[in-house]
Amino acid sequence: MSEPTGKPNGAVPARLPGAGARQGGGPPWMSAGMPAEKSMNFGPTAKRLVGRLRPYRTQLSMVIGLAVLSVALSVIGPRILGRATDVIFAGVLGRRLPAGVPLDRAAAQARQSGAGGFADLLLRMHVVPGAGIDFTRLSQVLLLAVAVYVAAGLLGWVQGYLLNNVVQRAILKLRADVEDKLNRLPLPYFDRQPRGEVLSRVTNDIDNIAQTLSQTLSQLLTSLLMVIGVLLMMVLISPVLAAIALVAVPLSVVVTRQIAKRSQRQFVAQWQHTGSLNAQIEEAFSGHELVKVFGRGREVEAAFAAKNEELYQASFAAQFVSGIIMPSMMFIGNLSYVVIAVVGGLRVASGSMSLGDVQAFIQYSRQFTQPLTQVASMANLLQSGVASAERVFDLLDAEEQTPAPAEPVRVGQPHGRVEFEHVSFRYHADQPLIDDLSLVAEPGHTIAIVGPTGAGKTTLVNLIMRFYELAGGRITLDGVDITAMRRDDLRREIGMVLQDTWLFGGTIRDNIGYGNPAASEEEILAAARATFVDRFVRTLPDGYDTVIDDEGGNVSAGERQLITIARAFLADPSLLILDEATSSVDTRTEVLLQRAMAALRSDRTSFVIAHRLSTIRDADTILVMEDGQIVEQGTHDELLAAEGAYHRLYHAQFSQAVVDIDDVVPAQRVGAGAAGRTAWPGGR
Repeated sequence: MSEPTGKPNGAVPARLPGAGARQGGGPPWMSAGMPAEKSMNFGPTAKRLVGRLRPYRTQLSMVIGLAVLSVALSVIGPRILGRATDVIFAGVLGRRLPAGVPLDRAAAQARQSGAGGFADLLLRMHVVPGAGIDFTRLSQVLLLAVAVYVAAGLLGWVQGYLLNNVVQRAILKLRADVEDKLNRLPLPYFDRQPRGEVLSRVTNDIDNIAQTLSQTLSQLLTSLLMVIGVLLMMVLISPVLAAIALVAVPLSVVVTRQIAKRSQRQFVAQWQHTGSLNAQIEEAFSGHELVKVFGRGREVEAAFAAKNEELYQASFAAQFVSGIIMPSMMFIGNLSYVVIAVVGGLRVASGSMSLGDVQAFIQYSRQFTQPLTQVASMANLLQSGVASAERVFDLLDAEEQTPAPAEPVRVGQPHGRVEFEHVSFRYHADQPLIDDLSLVAEPGHTIAIVGPTGAGKTTLVNLIMRFYELAGGRITLDGVDITAMRRDDLRREIGMVLQDTWLFGGTIRDNIGYGNPAASEEEILAAARATFVDRFVRTLPDGYDTVIDDEGGNVSAGERQLITIARAFLADPSLLILDEATSSVDTRTEVLLQRAMAALRSDRTSFVIAHRLSTIRDADTILVMEDGQIVEQGTHDELLAAEGAYHRLYHAQFSQAVVDIDDVVPAQRVGAGAAGRTAWPGGR
């Protein structure tokens, strides 16, 4: 396919080593997917990500309610177990006291002997002198604790089920939005983006968002509620110990923020390098044969190794820096735990607290630091997920193609009359390509477009398809401005066969039927016979049920081209565009296809782009393009008689097929041992 000069080629899959260099030096793929200069804005992106859960407010309200109940029961559990400890401790103390002695007297005796703390402990524990452990009371307390924890677990399970359902529905909607967005993006967007980078955003990044939401939302909610509930219980048990525990909070926050700030940039770089590596891999695999032909395997491997090393460095830095958070939080929590244990033991010895209260408080101190540690350990997941979310939102925020008109116009009875009225177009604002071009293609006529590579031939037909928007002028189809039509309505009237074939994974029948999903089996077979697909399909073991892969690797290039022509034949369009459609078939098949396409083009307007001028001799009008301008137009005989640009092109192909090499490059004749051979300057 001829490509116009100045067209962005960021999406061309075979940008392989040696294919050229971009401005600034270096091979083309080296700039694909490189990290953006600006760092991720964590807050707004996270807020926008959570905002996508807003349609599920009812389910989220239920999730929050269940989480509150589950956490409340979990928080009550240690206090109940503390009561069990008090029952056991009171039994142990009571057994050491003489039976029948009132508790007040036993406490007074202990105080008289100088054990005031022990006396206070006896009174606080409600010890029964002479009695042992009250196993009935103990069993009741333990059964209550078991019931509380079982209920908390069930509520937590239901809450997790509902939240996971919400998250997966939100991701389902996000995938659908991305798919819809891709269909609304203009072609220039894909020209600028490597395919591997786009695929990475659509697959890897969305999967990472799903994993992040699934693993963090429930834990974050539970951790927040746990911190609040545990803090209330700690204040109720002992304000002094609660104050000691709270000292660790600001210290933990400061440490977490400092570490997270440094790891945030690394997570952004990690996912950007992931997209870049995917782009390089997809590019190398798409052009695998070309890499082998030119022996550039080592350079591709070197490029992969460099990208892989960049991804390793970014991933290692991100995981290592964020991984420091949890050990730091555990260290701070352990310091707090030691202080609470020492102070609590002293208060038990002084009789100001019961042993069960201290035990419960120590459990609460663990539960208090554990949510903070969990949140800290999720920092790497959160930052990684938000980094992926930013990349996906960048795609969702990309500028879309011009929207369809509010009241679209449709062509009534299509005839295929196409008119260019003073059309101007450019891929880049500072690089004019087509200026003030006007032409008319009458219904049923065949318009052939010829010219050197980069003259704008393919651009011309791309403008008819509205793949790109005009910079000036307009194009009409049967008198209707194509910008006043819906793109689907416009393209439904057009059949296009490209030089680069595209087949999807499926049977040959499915690929042909793609041109008209409503076509019957007989219509598919008729299209195959008319385009000589039937001739080679009959030789295949499975016939039309032969499954071909998405690259069409199990059929030849010419056979792939025949299938695409049959697909266009089946679509039965009013306007036909053939862009080097027979370039991959043999000469005999090309002659047969010319006849088939002549029948296909009958009563249709056809635009035929061709480099082999023998294929367009019978065209009603031949347009000769140079530098985006039509420099000549007429029939084959008229243009030859004019002896202009077409005359030069034609005779370059046929009349001067054999060119004296001395007229092209000055040659040096070598000695007698190499008589008759030409030595090229600089060696062969």
